[in-house]
Amino acid sequence: MPPEEEMESAFDASGRLLAQERSGDNAPALSVSELSALLKRTVEDRFGHVRLRGEISGYKRAASGHVYLCLKDDNALIDGVMWKGAAARLAFAPQDGIEVIATGKLTTYPGRSKYQIVIERMELAGEGALMQLFEQLKRQLAAEGLFAPERKKRLPYLPRVIGVVTSPTGAVIRDILHRLEDRCPTQVLVWPVLVQGEGAAAQVAAAVRGFSAMAPGGAVPRPDLVIVARGGGSIEDLWAFNEEAVVRAVADCTIPVISAVGHETDTTLCDYAADVRAPTPTAAAEMAVPVRAELMAGLNELGLRSNRAVRRGVELRRERLALTARLLPAPETLLATQRQRADDLGERLTRGLRQRVTLAWRHLSEAGGALRPAVLHQRVARERARLDAVRLRPDLVTRGIAQRRERLDASWRLALSLDPRRPLSKGFALVSAGEQVLTSASAARAAGAMRLTFHDGALDVIAQEGVESAALTRLSQPQKPARKNPRTESAATTQQDLFGAARKDDF
Repeated sequence: MPPEEEMESAFDASGRLLAQERSGDNAPALSVSELSALLKRTVEDRFGHVRLRGEISGYKRAASGHVYLCLKDDNALIDGVMWKGAAARLAFAPQDGIEVIATGKLTTYPGRSKYQIVIERMELAGEGALMQLFEQLKRQLAAEGLFAPERKKRLPYLPRVIGVVTSPTGAVIRDILHRLEDRCPTQVLVWPVLVQGEGAAAQVAAAVRGFSAMAPGGAVPRPDLVIVARGGGSIEDLWAFNEEAVVRAVADCTIPVISAVGHETDTTLCDYAADVRAPTPTAAAEMAVPVRAELMAGLNELGLRSNRAVRRGVELRRERLALTARLLPAPETLLATQRQRADDLGERLTRGLRQRVTLAWRHLSEAGGALRPAVLHQRVARERARLDAVRLRPDLVTRGIAQRRERLDASWRLALSLDPRRPLSKGFALVSAGEQVLTSASAARAAGAMRLTFHDGALDVIAQEGVESAALTRLSQPQKPARKNPRTESAATTQQDLFGAARKDDF
């Protein structure tokens, strides 16, 4: 029967469009959430603890720290999740393509109708998987240039301080200290770390970076050399020194690093990143410092060679000096000409001095003729006669002083009569505006504010309008000139003549 006819017959049989519960029906309708919850409980109860072996695919670490991945084999694939706490306890860094054994429980994720495994612990599936992870990480870091020879630093010949990153309780640190004491005692700083198990890689990387970050001249001396050491063991025991964090810390260290991890046949990625690889921790101590006895012997040998070289140099220079001296002329030959010249100049000097003395006596004799005592006495008598002819009369001096005193008094009286402040004591006032002296009413009206200066002080006034013009005219009319006094006029004339005389005379 066609499907359309079956649907039509079913519709006819029920006769309803809405679903209804039927009597005797023991299968009620479930919601999607209820069915998902039932499936989740069933799966978790049945597969509460499982161990899966598979290859990692799609590995991803979220910003929250959780890890999401897939485990697959040739025919199937299952999603997996590892929460932040469990991911932090991993002893290795998972990568795609690595075969692992994951331990956890199965659960479902209702949001996508998927089942997945919640991984609680993850381990590598045998040494083959471990070596595969080792080779992948080695290729990755080598491609970044962390193992390049040009990055290697030279070891110091005689380090003052050596930093050792190792376990403080193992035999490794004792072997290193004992070997250093035998060869050349030096200061050792031990940074205690775990060398195996969970957290070992983080502690080793932090120790190497801590030594590198030390500042020179601090409270704790900065090492000149760092040794990363551990005893032998399986590849799993040494895996902490294959972690990417340790390798990058060793490669970035600013101090030369010697890697002494495991025995001679053991190789880790830390050995490739270090500046020098030592087969054993004891060999690392031997590489770090020279033998003190050999060093002292070498210094003594160098001292002897230096002394021999100095003596040989002195002998060679003495021989060269002797050969050169043979070619030089004798000192007497070099000085003969100069000695002869000195004798000649000595004789010429003696003759010149005698001739100069003779000329001096001649000049003295010629000048001495004019210095006879009679001539000197005659000149003294003549000068005495001239002195006696001069007579100092007091009246001549006193007359000149009296004349000059009279002229001075006349000048003083004239100065007093011309003093502009003298009329102020007789009731007059000096009118001024600023630095200008006002001599007219129009100037006073134009100035407005003015100052009246009296003999005992000054007064500031303001010009006002309304003064009678007749009064102003009367005040402004000149006074009738006084009658001239012949005696006063004669005195004034005499005063003027006196000044003229004073100008002509020479005081």
